[in-house]
Amino acid sequence: MTRTVIDIDDKALATAARVLGTKTKVATVNAALADVAKREKQLEAALGIATGSKDLADPKIMKGASRSFDFG
Repeated sequence: MTRTVIDIDDKALATAARVLGTKTKVATVNAALADVAKREKQLEAALGIATGSKDLADPKIMKGASRSFDFG
């Protein structure tokens, strides 16, 4: 882990800590950075689905993708 000295908006940090449920500045900043990285992965996945991911066009993958459901 790298040690970095930065100026942080105290109100934004307090809001982030409340939303993320963190208790320290370090925990809040790390949780916020992890959340941004997670959102990026989710966005990439959503865009892949919306634009027709290669997996969705691959018959070999899609052949095993269907499932039957019993709603009874």
